[in-house]
Amino acid sequence: MSGPRVLQILGIAGSLRRDSYNRRLLAAAAARAPGELSISIYQELESIPLFNEDLEVHGGPEPVTRLRAAIARSDAILIATPEYNQSLPGVVKNLVDWLSRGDAEVLDGKPAGILGVTAGPWGTRLAQAALRQTLTACGALIMPQPQFYLADAGKVFDAEGRLADERVGARLEGFLGKLNDWSRRTGAG
Repeated sequence: MSGPRVLQILGIAGSLRRDSYNRRLLAAAAARAPGELSISIYQELESIPLFNEDLEVHGGPEPVTRLRAAIARSDAILIATPEYNQSLPGVVKNLVDWLSRGDAEVLDGKPAGILGVTAGPWGTRLAQAALRQTLTACGALIMPQPQFYLADAGKVFDAEGRLADERVGARLEGFLGKLNDWSRRTGAG
């Protein structure tokens, strides 16, 4: 008898910086994911143009088409967002705006988890709240609990960018276990 099918999760870091803390957090998630999850990290966020209805002709720009296809192939998404000026970054809002348009509304009914880390002392609560609202408006099925906020990112990762705090690692593993459960309960897998 075989176990449950491995769910394919698309991780999206909401920062354009190559070595961002949120990209590091997704790498840690991919490394610590339970055996029932496989997390791949989207690498082309900087190629998504600013949303412009004039660009929607013939399905939109190729980078947007590729992203939509990647999300359609995934069982769930996991967005790691920083917090800029007490809200979500413009690139994250832009991403959601593109994904909410067109014939294929790939976010509608898609299980999603949100987490985030920031270098500042406040965490990413406000950014995550804004992202929850935006994704909910698009029909995504946002995992309600547990919520995962990290502050003081410089203390969480070592010089090579790896997660250095084992308590945070244990919390991350618990979060990913709940994402697995949530995704399966909402119809993935």
